Amino acid sequence: MSLQAKSETSAPETIEAELPEGTVLHLWLKARHAGGEAKLFVAVDGNDIGEPSTRRTGEFEFFAVTLAKGGRATLSYDATTTALSVVYAFRPEAVMKEGIRMLHSDARTAAPDVPNSYHFRPPFGWMNDPNGFGRFGGNVHLFYQHYPHEPRWNTMHWGHAVSRDFVRWRHLPMFLFPAAHLSEKDDGRGGAFSGSAIPGADPEEIRVFYTEHVRDRQPEEQIQLSAVSRDGIVADPSEIVMPLRPEDLNLTTDFRDPYVFKGPDGRWKMLLGSRDRQGGVVLLYETADALGADGWTFLGIIHREDGFGMTAAECPCMVPLSGKNAETRWALIFGLLTSRDPATGRRNLTSVTVGGFDGRTFTAEFEQELDFGSDAYAFQAFVDGDEPVGIAWLANWTDFSKKDDFPTAMTLPRRMLLAGNTVLTPPVAAVESLRHQLLDDTALAAGKTVPLGTGAVEIVLDLTEPGAAFDLTFDHPDVDLGVKVDADGLAIVFDARTGMTPPRYVATGAKPSSLRIFLDAGSIEVFADNGRWTGSKRIPGFAAARSATLTGAVAGAGVWQLKL
Repeated sequence: MSLQAKSETSAPETIEAELPEGTVLHLWLKARHAGGEAKLFVAVDGNDIGEPSTRRTGEFEFFAVTLAKGGRATLSYDATTTALSVVYAFRPEAVMKEGIRMLHSDARTAAPDVPNSYHFRPPFGWMNDPNGFGRFGGNVHLFYQHYPHEPRWNTMHWGHAVSRDFVRWRHLPMFLFPAAHLSEKDDGRGGAFSGSAIPGADPEEIRVFYTEHVRDRQPEEQIQLSAVSRDGIVADPSEIVMPLRPEDLNLTTDFRDPYVFKGPDGRWKMLLGSRDRQGGVVLLYETADALGADGWTFLGIIHREDGFGMTAAECPCMVPLSGKNAETRWALIFGLLTSRDPATGRRNLTSVTVGGFDGRTFTAEFEQELDFGSDAYAFQAFVDGDEPVGIAWLANWTDFSKKDDFPTAMTLPRRMLLAGNTVLTPPVAAVESLRHQLLDDTALAAGKTVPLGTGAVEIVLDLTEPGAAFDLTFDHPDVDLGVKVDADGLAIVFDARTGMTPPRYVATGAKPSSLRIFLDAGSIEVFADNGRWTGSKRIPGFAAARSATLTGAVAGAGVWQLKL
């Protein structure tokens, strides 16, 4: 029976697509009015195959429909009674290579229309922290904090994508869902928060760890769960692996973001972020279980950061920077929620501390800020081959409002290298494959204004000497934007023209010799001297920078048009 026969008072909304046998549809719908019912009618070649329905109004309900036969699929619904958020289709046996196929998304839910952009964005909805970043079954997997129904923070899910080269991504089906009682309400009470992933027992298996957050739950708002995916696509039911915080440490309720990695002693280790009355702390656990499935025991506080007062350590991450033996130096990375640098006004900074780690004790040798732009939060890395690679959320909680849409992206993936007492974070080599066309290699260096085409560009500067002063300004319709080196150091010049004094995004004392500057819709990233100084800044909106002008002598300058 068709929707036209069921509803004579309104014309149906219809979605049509040619889909093969075995296709799975994922969709979310809810009733528009209390007491009403939402219905979606699914047919293939005119034959009805299902009628997902719900009376839920507070939050969308999820449904999965499998097509037993292929053909012309038609999805129909009455928009006066039914709100349809997202519909995508995929073939389970091919989705790792093909990705999902978007069939529908609500106007506000849909991804921004930025065809020239080369940064990772979700196909719909909200995104924040990267999770479970790693290589499994030959693919690089990126999970991420996700809310599918609008570009605002709310009840947390895990989105999922895969890549071969860290740059070109295929979107996969939603991976983790919030508990059922949280999914019924649109109030941001909690969900599947940040975590990590390790290999499972078989080549295609992935085991993920994450924090389940439920506001006002007793005795713990935040507990740690684990789930296994047998195929790298669908997660089995989750199990609690850590129900309680450590006792007698006077910790706040912050207890989250499990990062699991193999220690130098061959055992699985888990880091968790927390805070006490002095500041942020990173907790260390371990297990002798070869699969990391259970048996986790608390070893102690591995690191403390109290330079900014009572700030929480979030999204801890730890990777070896060279070799794989007991003498290896390890990088411990974490974000400091609510931190503020009094010298620059920047908030929510990310720190990397380097030192020795024997599997139970971390001995700090030096620390540095990971990103002077401060819009590279929740950085997560893994060892790919023999070198760590990391990625971060290209945003900062200071700019975030639950009352406004806040579409964001991930940073360019970055290598992690150790050079003396400095951690370098240059972009991965595959970024060079984005160079589509050389726009200029003489005019910018000569002081002329250079058009930037689509606005998706890489600018390469070689200075006449380390720390040589220059001022690169961009003509941008929405913000004042530039990059400069002067007596203070290397800075991203940014002013959103709100009338408020912006923070200063500066690497104090930096004297670079060369720079790579990446402009994209909604962001700028600066890598100086192979990532010795790295700065990232989110730009509100998606307008493109129109041109660039350089003052100050440089040894050379080139502008590349970038394209996926």
